[in-house]
Amino acid sequence: MNIVMTRELPGAVEERIRAAGHDVWVYRENQSIPSSLLREKVQDAHGLICLLTDRVDAETLSAAPNLKVVANYAVGFENIDVQACAERGIVVTNTPDVLTEATADMAFALLMGAARHLVPGHKLTEQGAFTGWQPGLLLGHAVHGATLGIVGMGRIGQAVARRAAGFSMRVLYTSRSPWDQDHTCNAKRVDLDALLAESDFISLHAPLTPQTHHIINQKALAQLKPSAILINTARGGLLDQEALLQALSQGTLAGAALDVFDPEPPEAQDPILSHPKILLAPHTGSATVQAREAMANLAADNLLAVLKDKPPITPVHI
Repeated sequence: MNIVMTRELPGAVEERIRAAGHDVWVYRENQSIPSSLLREKVQDAHGLICLLTDRVDAETLSAAPNLKVVANYAVGFENIDVQACAERGIVVTNTPDVLTEATADMAFALLMGAARHLVPGHKLTEQGAFTGWQPGLLLGHAVHGATLGIVGMGRIGQAVARRAAGFSMRVLYTSRSPWDQDHTCNAKRVDLDALLAESDFISLHAPLTPQTHHIINQKALAQLKPSAILINTARGGLLDQEALLQALSQGTLAGAALDVFDPEPPEAQDPILSHPKILLAPHTGSATVQAREAMANLAADNLLAVLKDKPPITPVHI
């Protein structure tokens, strides 16, 4: 069978798929595959391994009459028209669990980096401007004992809460249902308004849906403490970036740390790139060797299972 991969992936995934008897075509450029080329290549494809940046819409699916499975190399799947896949009998899969700890590590790293001005401190020292210890140099915000608000208590949100417990943080969170480890992590389920009003740090971990798009908007930002710091390692669309810039410029928010953007990547002249109160990362939440190889292997496992007429390991349901 013919398999299309929209990017080279870590590990030996391509070799595994070929060893299973399939022909593999890989887009080897270090950029998103053009939509026209993707539609051309899937015409004879039985399986597709794609990235979150690849739009697999109804038009693309219409060009792929033999397609049986779309294996997304990501937890999120908003790039795929899941309904159109279901109507065509195409199985959609994702890669949950295997990147949870890596992304939680990154969220907490961004929290710490923004709280303690690590990048400005590095630049100051690197540029030779550090003239010695000063009582008021780069004063940050205490993390130990602070209140952390987690918007979305899924796998990654829970992993961040477990890290917060090591810093004796009080955790507030939003979720459709209570978390069964509340008592071990000093965590309390609240509504979004209470979380915003009481938190010293806010970390976003909700999926991007029509209901959560710009869940952190001008109104939400106005409820935050002026000393609060916002962290987003989930999806750029959860946050109204123009409202964020306004809040930072007006001093109603102390800082932000972003691993995701809207649009992504940011445009060259986007003021978010040069704002002194924003710590930036290039969507590297899951960027460890272990996590990325595990994601690749899970995507391949799902694809190979479906092509053998077996149930996928991590299917996406409508």
